[in-house]
Amino acid sequence: MLEIHNLSCGYGRRTVLNGISFDLAAGELLCLLGPNGVGKTTLFKTLLGLLPAHGGEIRLDGQPLGHWSRRRFARQVGYVPQAHTPPFPFKVRQVVAMGRTAHLAAFASPDHADLDIAESALETLGITALAEATYTEISGGERQLVLIARALAQQPQLLIMDEPTANLDYGNQLKVMAHVRRIVADHDLSVILTTHDPNQALLHATRALVLDRDQRYSVGPPAEVITSEYLRRTYGVEAEILDLTRSPGTPRRICVPADLGVRA
Repeated sequence: MLEIHNLSCGYGRRTVLNGISFDLAAGELLCLLGPNGVGKTTLFKTLLGLLPAHGGEIRLDGQPLGHWSRRRFARQVGYVPQAHTPPFPFKVRQVVAMGRTAHLAAFASPDHADLDIAESALETLGITALAEATYTEISGGERQLVLIARALAQQPQLLIMDEPTANLDYGNQLKVMAHVRRIVADHDLSVILTTHDPNQALLHATRALVLDRDQRYSVGPPAEVITSEYLRRTYGVEAEILDLTRSPGTPRRICVPADLGVRA
C-alpha cells in the first residue's frame, strides 16, 4: 500500500528528518510517537504532498507519489486534522458529504449514491443521530467522529490522522481510538496517526514509529520499540512497561510512570 524509502523531508534548505524507511499494508494501524518539534508534522505534510521530499521516495500502490494526480491522490488518501471549525454552521450530514468532493465533477453536487455513502459513514461511526445537528454546536469528541466519518465517506485506502484525540476528555479518547481500530479492521484501511500517549500505540497499533529528540527512529511492534529506555531518553521520565494478563485475549502492555520525578 504505502512504501517509504530513505525519505528525507524538511522546509526550504533545512532537513528535519533524514533516512526514514517503512511500509504500511492494508489493515495496519501505525502510530507515530515522538516529542514536539522532531518532525512528525513535517513527515505528514510530505506524505500528503504539501511539502516536496528532500530525498528518497514515497510510493503509493507501487507508484511514486509524483506519478499521482492531485485528484487521484485525493480519492485514495484521507486526512483527519486535529480540529476543524467551518466558517458556516453546516449540518453534520453536510460535513460528512463533503468527503465525496474528490469524486465529483467540477461544480457538481453529491447525488443520491454519494449521500448514501455519507449515511453509511455516519452509521459506521455510530453517529447517525447527529446527522441533523449543527456541526459547530456539538462536542469536541463528536466533532472528531464527524471528521473521521467525512474521511470514510471519501473511501480512501490510506487515512492520515493528526492527533485525533488531542484536547478530548478521557472517555472520548477511548471512544475515538476504539472506532479507529475497528474501522481499520472492518474496512481494511491503512492508517497512520500521531499521538503523544504511548498507551494508545501499545493498546491499539499494529506497529509504531518512534522518534527521539535526535531524529533517530525505530519502527516495529509497539511492545518492542516503546521501551523504558526510549521514554527515558526522549522524554526524560522514568516509566515502566507492564504486561497485562487478560484471559481470553491477546496479551497487552501498558506504560505507567515509575515515579513522579523528572530527569534533568
